[in-house]
Amino acid sequence: MQIDLIKIIGQEQKLLAYAQDEIIHEYIIATSKFGFGEKKNSYQTPRGWHEIKEKIGISCPINTVFVGRKPTGEIHTPELHLQFPKRDWILTRILWLGGLEKGKNLLGDVDTKQRYIYIHGTPDSVILGYPSSHGCIRMRNLDLIELFAKVVVGTKVLIGE
Repeated sequence: MQIDLIKIIGQEQKLLAYAQDEIIHEYIIATSKFGFGEKKNSYQTPRGWHEIKEKIGISCPINTVFVGRKPTGEIHTPELHLQFPKRDWILTRILWLGGLEKGKNLLGDVDTKQRYIYIHGTPDSVILGYPSSHGCIRMRNLDLIELFAKVVVGTKVLIGE
């Protein structure tokens, strides 16, 4: 069943996926450790209405490492993680978000897409359920693969604190 709305509930660190006004999936996530806000370079998770602008990584294996939205050729492993402990790991798939509210999360210094805000996979070792990202929405890789298959470019995303 295709998902027609995603709601991010920051206080609960949950992503709710809706189809025909019913919750069909609920996932544990992580939003920004810097809180919520829209300003460029704030590393905060932006609020308000968004949509999926691009789906990246459809044919990539689970744990594919992305840098600049491109697969690096690496597959995340605990050993690779130890080799690069400071990396902000973007894994498996990317749902690139764009704001829909001019002046709030669209255009100027509050533009979500220009801030490179994604829903993306994270290493299995990362504990979800509390704010820990650099602005993006982190998900378990298997959950993201499931979500990715059920959304289209244009799917609406509402992010709230």
